[in-house]
Amino acid sequence: MSATPSPRVHRRVAQLMGMPISLALRGRHAADARGAAAWEEALAILAEVDRVFSTYRPDSYISRLGRGEIRIDDCPPEVAEVLRLGELARVQSDGAFNVWRAGPEGKEMLDPSGVVKGWAVERAARIFHSLPGTDHCLSAGGDMVCRVATPGAPAWRIGIEDPRTPNRILAVVPVHNGAVATSGLSHRGGHIRDARTGEVPAGVASVSVVGDSLTWADIDATAAFAHGRNALRWLSTRPARQGVVVWDDGIAETYRTAAA
Repeated sequence: MSATPSPRVHRRVAQLMGMPISLALRGRHAADARGAAAWEEALAILAEVDRVFSTYRPDSYISRLGRGEIRIDDCPPEVAEVLRLGELARVQSDGAFNVWRAGPEGKEMLDPSGVVKGWAVERAARIFHSLPGTDHCLSAGGDMVCRVATPGAPAWRIGIEDPRTPNRILAVVPVHNGAVATSGLSHRGGHIRDARTGEVPAGVASVSVVGDSLTWADIDATAAFAHGRNALRWLSTRPARQGVVVWDDGIAETYRTAAA
């Protein structure tokens, strides 16, 4: 008896929001005009998010809001939504996660990047739900949303990289319908800090979170990393999560928490 061949995967890549955006499609519309149109629509959504939320663009709504030039009411409604998520994350992380950070001369700077990436990719991925019989995996900078729409199709297999040796895979996580996010310093240096102290966390090399929502998987990975040596202890309070914490000595620990 011959094995059933795996469905062919069609891939697309673009550079947006300062990072690689990649799409894997398989199934009925993976390689046709509908699949291509959905990809362009998803990129348009992410481009609009960048226009509104980029902290590198002085004319973005979030930059102007942070400088006090405009009010929240002057912004698109998505800005208030993201800031509400950021405040909820601050409370739930005991203050380790915060969309406000210390800037030059002691001034506070508004930087909701820790919310925006996962939130934006999750929004863009909904476009692919309209493709019947088509599975998708949309990734931005390594954080991804996966969905299997075809009955009996295999799970997406997501590799968790070793933060000390990025071309080495520590674990492979099968995902049918869910999200994977990883936070660490191996690619972007000390960009994650404990908001309570302003310091780069010690003791932890990376945190990967698997959950139902990329918005919250990304927030939780960042918040857990900000907790440093207490990352695993804090993650144990988060419902329906699983993943891997890699400590700075190279030891990796897997975890799984019960549903609420």
